[in-house]
Amino acid sequence: MKKRYVTLFIAIFAATGFFCSCNEKAAKQGALEFDNIRLAFTEHLFGDTLAPACNLTIDYAYPVKSSQKELLDSINKLFVAECFDMEYTEQKSAKDVVRQYAKAYTNNYRNEVEQTYLENKKYDEDEDTTVTIDEWYSYTQTIKSNVQYYKGNLLVYRIDKEEYTGGAHGIYVSYFLNINLTQMRPLYLKDICKINDYKELLTDLLWNQLMADNHVATREELEEMGYGVTGDLTPSENFYLGEDGITFYYNVYEFTPYAMGPVEIRLPYETVKHIINLE
Repeated sequence: MKKRYVTLFIAIFAATGFFCSCNEKAAKQGALEFDNIRLAFTEHLFGDTLAPACNLTIDYAYPVKSSQKELLDSINKLFVAECFDMEYTEQKSAKDVVRQYAKAYTNNYRNEVEQTYLENKKYDEDEDTTVTIDEWYSYTQTIKSNVQYYKGNLLVYRIDKEEYTGGAHGIYVSYFLNINLTQMRPLYLKDICKINDYKELLTDLLWNQLMADNHVATREELEEMGYGVTGDLTPSENFYLGEDGITFYYNVYEFTPYAMGPVEIRLPYETVKHIINLE
């Protein structure tokens, strides 16, 4: 058996964090500053470099400074829980979180795969399909996050995850946290909508905007293109707020086939001002 092969690289770099504003209204709540932790990790089954491996890549953005300690602690816990899992929120530092997550990921990979791989490899030696089977046992996972928007008491945090665990293709998702920094919690549609029937009204606006984006006049034409094949178009809680509008983000399979990729529908604030509280 070959010597165990593990490649671990962690680099921490400072992101630009000089947040200031000329007027009080635009000042960034909490004066948060951010760093990133990057990790690339490869571990082979049985420590054999000729065997399949799991590959983990992390690029994690997290706050390191704030004028409000309670805000700093709250945002850190929220980011950890969303990027990794609630169980990692008790770790002392972001570096510890990433290391413990990497350790758990590789341990789970080996526990899940090694015995089955041995059984299949024995069979494959007779069938001469080892190369194909080896590919099935090569897993990958990528976690990336970044601060997409930060102004006043609003911070928008984006998380991208990709994972392959064998099969025809992997899966990838993106999701967003719109954080009210004054309340130190994520915002949901019910928090920003000022009328009770917002779901029905937003649904109509989403369909209309999607038709405009695709230069068609009817929903039937959209359906012929593949929209709505795997689910209904409804106002998703996976949205992000920006300077000029609210964007709803739909991951693959949510209401379109995998081949169409994710779908983003942006509604300008001018269009939704009767539904959404813009203050």
